[in-house]
Amino acid sequence: MTEVRTRFAPSPTGFMHLGGVRTALYAYLFAKKNGGKFILRIEDTDQERFVEGATEVIYDTLKGCGMDWDEGPDVGGDYGPYVQSERKHMYLPYAQELVEKGAAYYCFCTKEELDERRAAAEAKGEVFKYDKHCLNLSKEEIQEKLDAGTPYVIRLNCPTEGESAYDDEVFGHISFPNSDLDDMVLIKQDGMPTYNFANVIDDHLMGITHVLRGMEYLSSTPKYNLLYKAFGWEIPKYVHLTTVMRDAQHKLSKRDGDAYYSDFIEKGYLKEALINYLALVGWNPGDDREFFTMDELIDAFDVKRLNTSPGIFDVTKLTWMNAQYIAKMDFDAYLEMATPWFDKVLAGKGMDYKRLAELMQSRTEVFNRIPDMIRFLAEMPEFSDELYFHKKMKCDAQVAKENLQLVLPVMEGIEKWNEQNIHDIVMAAIQESGKKNGAVLWPLRIAISGQANTPGGAFEIAYLLGKDETIRRMKDSLAKLG
Repeated sequence: MTEVRTRFAPSPTGFMHLGGVRTALYAYLFAKKNGGKFILRIEDTDQERFVEGATEVIYDTLKGCGMDWDEGPDVGGDYGPYVQSERKHMYLPYAQELVEKGAAYYCFCTKEELDERRAAAEAKGEVFKYDKHCLNLSKEEIQEKLDAGTPYVIRLNCPTEGESAYDDEVFGHISFPNSDLDDMVLIKQDGMPTYNFANVIDDHLMGITHVLRGMEYLSSTPKYNLLYKAFGWEIPKYVHLTTVMRDAQHKLSKRDGDAYYSDFIEKGYLKEALINYLALVGWNPGDDREFFTMDELIDAFDVKRLNTSPGIFDVTKLTWMNAQYIAKMDFDAYLEMATPWFDKVLAGKGMDYKRLAELMQSRTEVFNRIPDMIRFLAEMPEFSDELYFHKKMKCDAQVAKENLQLVLPVMEGIEKWNEQNIHDIVMAAIQESGKKNGAVLWPLRIAISGQANTPGGAFEIAYLLGKDETIRRMKDSLAKLG
């Protein structure tokens, strides 16, 4: 049985799009599920779009997600080099072989001539397609131009009649009229291969058995297959993947900050949660499970369960899943990740981060939301007296004033300021007064935090703030109550 070999072949043009990460993930899962190899190939033939450092971004992203490749630029393998620009000497001979077979031809048309024909087609309301003008040149004319050094490209000679069909593992049998096929360029004027041509050559030479890629390549695949057939090579199996969308009408976009993997990591989403959720955007395991480790994804993955409709990337659902992952984190790992976010508002205040982390872990959905959740600890926010009102606690501004006046001297008298001590002394005073716990603790929490929802109650907040700051806030709040 032939070994399954998949590949992820990104272009180093910047940050990694979520759609690209999902493609890599599915290719990785498929290879591992079938005991095969996952290959990383860097496709950098378009030097104009090359971004310095982007290759390292690809490495870091895949490794961070747990997708280690079996062959690639940095780990080697039997089919290298794994960077297209280092393979550029390989492509022209293959294109020339196609010319000799009549499956491709030299094209000497200038950019100006092509622009003129394109404009003429548009004026007629037609879609421009190369008219095979140079296919009619004689061998002598071609040689004369080559000898003269006339710039050229090499084009694929596509059939103009009949249909081209293939079977896709997701979309089934697909057929395209050959009259729609354009004679795509294989070798550019600078001698470099086009993305499409290099893709086919490299996939064959690297023994790729299954090509997983975006559905935008559905219509290009017949041209790829023409190349395979012209060479007499075995055609790989195709698995085209639907687009990752923000909603039914909109794609993910850079402008909205939801297109790139790094956007979410920087916001404080966990990579494990992101990969888990991304796997489910366009694929379902066939049961009600939602949480998967990478090994569990490998075990469950089946291309037959890939969807044919766009995958909706629901940030609300991702956020919910992320919160579940955070809640289950090892505490020390949570503290380490939360500390830089604590520092954004509490640096230098000497606050007990360990205790704060204990209060925050179950409340954290995304790490970048932490600063706003704890900002009240750094600076007392402005608030209205209406905040003291609580129907269940039978509290309003007047009750709050009375109960704060009761508890203030109690708090001032606490010598050892720790959470247990604060609790025991205040609770004893409340019991002695005959008041309801909530009627005292609710206004106390409001008076020292300025907000209704806080991580922890009055005692935890008082401990974190320290005695001096707690008393200061209580006096300020009482003064505002008149």
